[in-house]
Parts: sequence; C-alpha cells; structure tokens
Amino acid sequence: MKKLSFFPILLIAAGLCLTGYGGFQIAETHLKTNQSLADAEAIIKASASSKTEMPTQENRYEAETGDAVGILKIDRLDAELPIVEGTDPDDLAKGVGHYKGSYYPNENGQIVLSGHRDTVFRKAGELKIGDSLVVALPYGEFEYRIKSTKIVDADDLSVITLQNEKEELVLTTCYPFSFVGSAPERYIIYAEKAE
Repeated sequence: MKKLSFFPILLIAAGLCLTGYGGFQIAETHLKTNQSLADAEAIIKASASSKTEMPTQENRYEAETGDAVGILKIDRLDAELPIVEGTDPDDLAKGVGHYKGSYYPNENGQIVLSGHRDTVFRKAGELKIGDSLVVALPYGEFEYRIKSTKIVDADDLSVITLQNEKEELVLTTCYPFSFVGSAPERYIIYAEKAE
C-alpha cells in the first residue's frame, strides 16, 4: 500500500481557497458597483425635478468622499459606470473614482476619473480616438470626445495637473490590462468637450 502524501492535497486546498477568495472579491465589487449605479441614477432622477444649480469655477460642485455623484456613459463599450467621489481603494471598489480636488463639468478645469482595469475599465483598451464619453451629473449631461491616449509609469503624477484654464476629461487606469498584480504603468485617456 502506498503512503498518501499530504503535500498535493495541501496545494489543492490552497488553490481552492485562493480561487474562492478571488471569486468573493469579484462578487463583492459587482454588488458595490451596482449599488453605486442605483444611487447615482436616483440622485440624477431626483435632481431633474429640483433643478440643481449649475456649478462654475467660483461656485464648485461639492460631494462627500465615497458618495455616488453621477454616471460615466461609454457608448462604444455599452457601459454605464457609477462615478464616486474619491479614489481610495474603498471608493474605487464602488465604481469610477473622481479625483478629489479635480474639477467637475462646467467648472472649466481638468476632470480626473480613475478606475480599476479589472473592473470598471476592463475594456478601456477598446476605446478609440473620437469616441464619446458622457458624464451625467445632477445638474446635466456633458459629452467629451477622446482626443489622445498615452502610457506612463505608475508613479508619474504629471498627468494630474488640476489646471483650470480649459475643460478636459482625463481617465486613468492601470496598465497593462492583462497584468496580474500591481501594474507598473498607467493608461491615460484625454478627452475634450464636444462642441
């Protein structure tokens, strides 16, 4: 009779545990994203009857960190993604994060939105120059057209200028898209307000 080795059994058990944990994380992120989307839809619907005031550079739109504030609509990807105030891990687990301190539409500045490459921006590499990005907020919908993309190192923060000279939408996500673990680069999408 052969001796049964516990090492292969231990490896299989460890693999099953890791797979289960990964599945749980994915399911939890989907639940949080769906809840944020429902919250954003409710905020936008409620504001349609109350006419939320249009912000300006002097009177900026403010939101609490972690709150759903709007929806990013991407026609090419047939996607409606919740926008959440903040870019901490907890915020990004709920949807696309609005970089605190950056501007919102109609404030004539740089709007920075970030998201995980393996959740909300999973198909960002499929976007093309000229594609439409629509930001829906309680005070209106604003369309932007992709004008360029670039790849930078993960620690390159030069893309976030927080300039307030012209309205510009910037999407950021980790790169390469298929990388496992902490990605070494960032994929940046620049879009300008559609005329």
